[in-house]
Amino acid sequence: MKACGLMADFPHFLCPGQAEGLVLRLDEPLSLWGGLDATTGRIIDQHHPQVGMSISGTMLVMPSGRGSSSASAVLLEAIRCGTAPAAIIMEHPDAIVALGAIVAAELYDVTLPVVVVSPQTLATYITGDSLSL
Repeated sequence: MKACGLMADFPHFLCPGQAEGLVLRLDEPLSLWGGLDATTGRIIDQHHPQVGMSISGTMLVMPSGRGSSSASAVLLEAIRCGTAPAAIIMEHPDAIVALGAIVAAELYDVTLPVVVVSPQTLATYITGDSLSL
């Protein structure tokens, strides 16, 4: 399993924790509100390049979150349903995405790491690779 190498850059753990799984790298940011079915973990945004794919249990890699303050509630619901990714890794910090993970840690005692890495590190993550934090 490939180690993430976060200590080589400036990792910012917006929500700390450990996780492992297969990378799902999104071509574009995903809006969780209206873009994710929290009950199935599938991307439902018809305009997203990875529409129909499941983020469940993946090491979700994307440039950033996209919009809506309700994204934290959708992530929280996906965590409650057991359909959330194992971790979220982004190039740009997103406090709304992190908030969903932080609340889940408090309410459900479930940890979902949310990590910000450099663009160079983000570029090394390939869909299907094993990754551990």
